[in-house]
Amino acid sequence: MPALPLKGLYAVTPDLSDTAELLRRIERALLGGTRLVQYRAKLAGAALRRKQAAALAALCHRMGGLFVVNDDLALALEAGADGVHLGREDGDLAAARATLGPGKILGVSCYDDMARAREARRVGADYIAFGSVFTSTTKPGAVPAPLTLLAQAKAECGLPVCAIGGITLQNAPQLIAAGADLLAVISDLFEAPDIQARAAAYTRLFPQRVTT
Repeated sequence: MPALPLKGLYAVTPDLSDTAELLRRIERALLGGTRLVQYRAKLAGAALRRKQAAALAALCHRMGGLFVVNDDLALALEAGADGVHLGREDGDLAAARATLGPGKILGVSCYDDMARAREARRVGADYIAFGSVFTSTTKPGAVPAPLTLLAQAKAECGLPVCAIGGITLQNAPQLIAAGADLLAVISDLFEAPDIQARAAAYTRLFPQRVTT
């Protein structure tokens, strides 16, 4: 596994066709303390997705971050990503784990489903995600996930737990208190007037590691 802990702000990219602007926004998030970035592009064509994923992987690695691709294992491998995040319709989890090998991240969307979380743990996932924990502007029709699932999943599965959906700086402490190790954020981060400052504010919510 990569040396960085799976903890803190998990920056999920907005859909942008302007690659230079996308890179600028991600750079600001990384400067603010983000160490985990997920490329999520639902509107881009295949050629643009390949271009953006490769550029983001290079940026994250240059700045000391980890880079994960949403939904697309083949693209993650092609771009040299640190891992992939898979939902219910994105392929077999065990096959993905085998293809990635032990040194890459496998994240799994579990929605409000503890059975899926247990299956993710069984096949060797590195973190499990639950949501939507709050009403989301990105996925307004998402199934709501009760906050009690965060602590339950952490206790049962022993994996880092990611909360996703409608997260803001105001409600983030509630999620951390409920057991979230990772907060996956799009709008509240990338629509902020100062992305670096917003990322830094999220980062300060998490206890920092003590180095010697």
